[in-house]
Amino acid sequence: VQLQASGGGLVAAGGSLRLSCVASGRTYESYSMGWFRQAPGKKREAVATIDWSGDNTYYADSVKGRFTISRDTTKNTIHLQMNSLNPDDTAVYYCARDPRATAWISLKYNYWGQGTLVTVSS
Repeated sequence: VQLQASGGGLVAAGGSLRLSCVASGRTYESYSMGWFRQAPGKKREAVATIDWSGDNTYYADSVKGRFTISRDTTKNTIHLQMNSLNPDDTAVYYCARDPRATAWISLKYNYWGQGTLVTVSS
């Protein structure tokens, strides 16, 4: 199982970015996917997750109304549209995947990508 995240970069406060993550390996099985982030000196936290069908999603309170997670099952890809970014969103964003049906709500994932850095300037 491999996860390749992309789309990070430097953006001014109030701006937008779109992260993407492509999953490869064992794509014949259903799986939940999600985005987590870790800021310097802080613990990793869940940002947004989505189940296999795309019908169920989770958002951290801090990103509700600003971020949107979506998935394209045919392309084994998920996206995270991030709007109204602020400096508190600065972190390394990690893509994650797990075959358990409840992963999207338990926030427990076994497979992780390498991360993509998002920096929001004030």
